[in-house]
Order: sequence, then structure tokens, then C-alpha cells
Amino acid sequence: MKIATWNINGVKARIENLCQWLKDSDPDIACLQEIKTVDEGFPRLEIEALGYHIETHGQKGFNGVAILSKTKPDEVTRGLPGDDSDEQSRFIEAVFSVPDHGVLRVCCLYLPNGNPIDTEKYPYKLAWMERLRKFAADRLALEEPIILAGDYNVIPEPHDCFDPKVWENDALFLPQTRQAFRQLENLGFTDAVRATTDAVKLYSFWDYQAGAWPKNNGIRIDHLMLSPEAADRLTSTAIEKHVRAWEKPSDHVPVIAHLDFQN
Repeated sequence: MKIATWNINGVKARIENLCQWLKDSDPDIACLQEIKTVDEGFPRLEIEALGYHIETHGQKGFNGVAILSKTKPDEVTRGLPGDDSDEQSRFIEAVFSVPDHGVLRVCCLYLPNGNPIDTEKYPYKLAWMERLRKFAADRLALEEPIILAGDYNVIPEPHDCFDPKVWENDALFLPQTRQAFRQLENLGFTDAVRATTDAVKLYSFWDYQAGAWPKNNGIRIDHLMLSPEAADRLTSTAIEKHVRAWEKPSDHVPVIAHLDFQN
């Protein structure tokens, strides 16, 4: 089973790229972030024509997440628990039946950026990460294959960016941010990409500014975190970097994990 995460950076602006990628890459489940549209505005017809079911948790103009899947989920939950006052659309969870193997639980998340760090945005980021940790701990008790897929806005380690000094005072790389990410790992979640490779200069985001893409000045902030039951089925990962070179690209590219449910 092929599961992907991709910050699309505006689904309406990238609909042609999205459809081309779905045809080329053919994921079974695709988690999209920053769809930047209300649910009613999502371009369903084009994607449904390719054989995908669509679940969205949208918001006008910014944020918004979606899960595209070849099979319809059994359950869908919108919004990360823990703060009823949080109106930002950053989380959606879907549960899929896997014949002869129970279920697969897929969460699509768009974690807050947190910049500027001297505003309310950084405490909101850390609070959101703590809510995610509590949610993840509760879900682990189910002992199911779980994937927490999305744009985490977290650079986990120095080798996950082109120059750590550039990012040392950024919300994506502050020690508190990285510690919060490690708390997920300490619960028992596995960073799928790092479970399969130690390669450096392996990035999922390149800014539109300052020639970041041609210079390969990137960062790795899009992650697939796997519960032990999912990690046991991990066979390979990929970062589909070529998509960044397309016309009107997102500044992120798809990150892929392959899970084996045949045995």
C-alpha cells in the first residue's frame, strides 16, 4: 500500500499538477495540506474522475487538509482534540478497512509554522504539538497500524536542512520544537524516511525565494510517523523531488511510504 503526504499549497492553483501526480504516482492514500479552500470549494470532480474518494476539513483562504483514497474510509474525524476554541483546520483522521488485516488509521495534519517566535504563534505551535502527543498516545493504545502524515513544520535534525545556522532562531528548528517532535518518537512512532535512509541533503521543501530550488537549499519538514504496527510493515520510502520542477509547483513535494499488507 502506497501512502503519500503532500503540502499542495493551494489545491485550486495546483489542480493540474495534483491530477498529473495522482496519475503518475498512483498512491492508494494521499494526505494533502494547505488546500486553502472551504469544503464546498474543493475541486472534487477532477479527482473523483481518477478514482479517488475525498474527505476534507477545509478553511477559507489558508490551512485546510484532505485525504484522498481509492477506498472509502469507514470513519472520519475532523479536528485535533484538546482545544474546542481552536478554529484552524489542520487535522483530519480516516480509518480504512484492510482485508484480512484489520484496519489502517491515517491522520493528515498541518502543524502550525510558529513564526514569528516572539508572537502568540509559537506558543500555539507548541500547544498544538502537545495536543498531538496526547492524541497519539491515546491512539497507540489501540495497537493498530497508524500513520501521522503531514507537514510538521519541524526540522528534526541538523542534517535535515542545508545550513543549520540559517534556521537556528526559526520556529521550525528551535530546541523546544525538536524536543516536542522527539516526544512523538519516544512514544513509539517511527520517522518512516529516516527508518530507511541516513542520506543527507534529503529535503521535502524549497522556498520560492533566493534560488532555493536550483541551489538545493532545502529542508525536510514533511513526515510520515508510523506506529509500531505500521512500522513493522514499512518496506520503502521515497521523496518525489521531481515534482518541484513542474510548472507552478508547490514549494513542497510528496513524501511516500510503502507498507506491506500482503503477509
